[in-house]
Amino acid sequence: MGIGHDHDHADRTAAAAHRGRLALVCAMTLGVMVVQIIGGLSAGSLALLADAGHMAADALGIMLALFAVWIAGRPFCDRRTFGYQRAEILAAAANALLLFALSGYILYEGVSRLFSPAEVTGPTMLAVAVVGLVANLIGLVLLRRGQQESLNMRGAYLEVFSDLLSSVGVIIAGLVIWLTGWGYADSLVSLAIAVFIVPRAWNLLREAVHVLLEAVPKGMDLDEVRSHLRAQSGVLDVHDLHAWTITSGVPVMSAHVVVDEDRLGDSGRMLDELRDCLTGHFDVEHSTLQLEPPSHAAHEGARHR
Repeated sequence: MGIGHDHDHADRTAAAAHRGRLALVCAMTLGVMVVQIIGGLSAGSLALLADAGHMAADALGIMLALFAVWIAGRPFCDRRTFGYQRAEILAAAANALLLFALSGYILYEGVSRLFSPAEVTGPTMLAVAVVGLVANLIGLVLLRRGQQESLNMRGAYLEVFSDLLSSVGVIIAGLVIWLTGWGYADSLVSLAIAVFIVPRAWNLLREAVHVLLEAVPKGMDLDEVRSHLRAQSGVLDVHDLHAWTITSGVPVMSAHVVVDEDRLGDSGRMLDELRDCLTGHFDVEHSTLQLEPPSHAAHEGARHR
């Protein structure tokens, strides 16, 4: 016996409602990246070029997220009963790996510049960084709401947030070089940008792997779920309770529910009560529950907690 919920195919993931904002932020990111590349080459600034590379990775990550939103909206089928919703999680993992590669390259170039510093033009570096800062502030405002709902959106939000900090760092380096002529500030800011990327990429990858390994959704306590289900009228026990996440905002659950034999004849009402419990307390709209009498335990075989 199962209970469930039909989802709208066109807008069934948390990120889908924000695809327009993602596209706008992606276009802004690409535009600023071009300005930073031109400015970095003109000023001889590795920090600007590092920030441009960071924005290129961000733009690719956002494009991956947009592609994942599109493919996640494809219809379910018999071979893929949850459709392609996991594509968003795969995109987040790919984005994290891309950031690791980028940070390694920036670290290498930054250390090389420490031993062989190049001449850097502070005013040009400063002006371009201010353009990036303004664009990043706009991007943060556009993505702030969606990042609370979707791992994909959170990845994009963190990309823009790190770009904002990078722009602040480049502005500081530009001021130092302009006012003091100390060229090492450029390399040091580049290294700081790379170091900042690593833990953020790691957290994004860890969250994606958490979903891919079908771990319990973040913030959900299975002991609490079990207690709520056992508290329902007629429920004697709950076992083989599993909960996982298909994609951000789509938790699912399955369980064997042992019920009083006198209530088996009223299974429809029991399922409604259990569904209301899971939906109301734990925001689980898709669940599969097997109702069984106490005597069925002998036929269970291997049982899980």
